[in-house]
Amino acid sequence: MKSNKSAVRYATALLELAIEHNKVELIEADILQLLKTAEEVHDFQVFLSSPLIITDKKIAILNQIFKDFNQTTLDFLSLVANNGRESIMVFIANQFMSLLKAHRGIVPITIISAQQLEESTKASILSQISASIKGTAEITEKIDADLIGGFIVRMGDHQIDASVASQLKRLKQQFV
Repeated sequence: MKSNKSAVRYATALLELAIEHNKVELIEADILQLLKTAEEVHDFQVFLSSPLIITDKKIAILNQIFKDFNQTTLDFLSLVANNGRESIMVFIANQFMSLLKAHRGIVPITIISAQQLEESTKASILSQISASIKGTAEITEKIDADLIGGFIVRMGDHQIDASVASQLKRLKQQFV
């Protein structure tokens, strides 16, 4: 929990810096590249978390790996490493992307269903929830066969569970 709070603070500072210096798109591209590297190279997270590698060496390696990054981003990564927070660098990057979406008025919505939804069903769900969102919806669909039927909609901290599995679970609890 503590690392999550730190990640939000660092990400907020980076976003404010990017906005202040009109480098939002440049820094966004850098952060996306960092996230891609972390996703594709498992050893990258191990490297960041390793207490055996001294901070100066980590900074030198980060500067070498990400030599195409904007200087502001490189300075930020150095700051994070110098403060001993390199192990949460990926969390910071994810938080930055979330904050950037919020800044742009994009609301991420995840629809989880047992099978691929038809466009008409998806449109019906979106029309029902569109009144409660402010901004542009960014839809992500996921398939989870364990739901049996129905769907779950997640928007930030809110969740609408209209799945058959959930209804069966409630019925079971009523009978027990």
